Parts: sequence; C-alpha cells; structure tokens
Amino acid sequence: MSYRRGVKEVGLRGLRQNAGNLVRRAQAGEQVVITVAGRPAAVLGPVQSRSWRQWDDLAEIFDQLTDPEWDGARGSLDGSVVDPPGVER
Repeated sequence: MSYRRGVKEVGLRGLRQNAGNLVRRAQAGEQVVITVAGRPAAVLGPVQSRSWRQWDDLAEIFDQLTDPEWDGARGSLDGSVVDPPGVER
C-alpha cells in the first residue's frame, strides 16, 4: 500500500490479499484508492448512512421561486409522455 499526498492507495493484488482488512478500515471511515497498473480505478470508502430529516431542515429548499411559465408549459403536454415499460405508479 502506498501513500501519496495523504491518500492511501492499494493495487488490485493488495486489494485481493487484504480485502477484509481494507473493508474494516473503510467501515471505520477511511478512503482507499484502488489502482490498476498504477492508475486510480476506484475508491473504497465508508457508506454514508441515511437519516431522516425534519421538515424544518428542508422547508427552505421547497420555498423557492418556481418557473413562472411552468403552468403554460405543463398544459402543452399532449399525453404522449408515458412511463417506461415496467414502471408502476
């Protein structure tokens, strides 16, 4: 494993040999760049947890100006726009 500018890098062989250890380190918050032939190919890192947000935290996002021409544009749709096959509402 090499360290370039503070970023941990590991080659594909190192990934195969140390997969368990690298996954545990990722769970702990580290990010590791996986290289193939010395070039960065992927990043192994922690999964960002999903969390519920309170409406008050998001209300500002929805309280913004809308496109004043939207109502007119929406009325011009002719009904030919449909969901792709297999998508149910």
